Amino acid sequence: MENTIYLAGGCFWGMQKFFDQFEGVIKTSVGYANGPTAHPSYEDVCSDSGHAETLKVVYDDSWITLTELLDYYFMVVDPLSVNRQGEDSGIQYRSGIYYINEDQKEEIDRSVKQEEDKYNAPLAVEVQPLVNFYKAEEYHQKYLDKNPGGYCHIPSRMLSLK
Repeated sequence: MENTIYLAGGCFWGMQKFFDQFEGVIKTSVGYANGPTAHPSYEDVCSDSGHAETLKVVYDDSWITLTELLDYYFMVVDPLSVNRQGEDSGIQYRSGIYYINEDQKEEIDRSVKQEEDKYNAPLAVEVQPLVNFYKAEEYHQKYLDKNPGGYCHIPSRMLSLK
């Protein structure tokens, strides 16, 4: 069955490249989520508009579960870092798990709790319903496929696990 989850974890270019490798991920798109204004541009987001660079993941949960997706997510983010992943810092690089289906909340909470137990600390990962998501400009979509040498906070070895 098709499901959707929204994941913010630093620069969305690497997040998209990372999640595109997994069987059961049907499609991904990058955009701007949970900000106060409609239809922000990349320039707005880089000027502290309040949106998070976010990856929309549409997946087939008969192939890959939300828990598995979140396990992968926690492999490539520093869940204790506030508004920063790798060399990228600012509110747009905050970490977040944004859901559109209340049924997902229990599974998300379980994954977050498991991760908190590993660190013995609360995570700096927002867990909230999705308020809004605006697809980023076309040149951001599949950016690292178009620009293989582009910067990414995710180590390159992680971009080809499968």
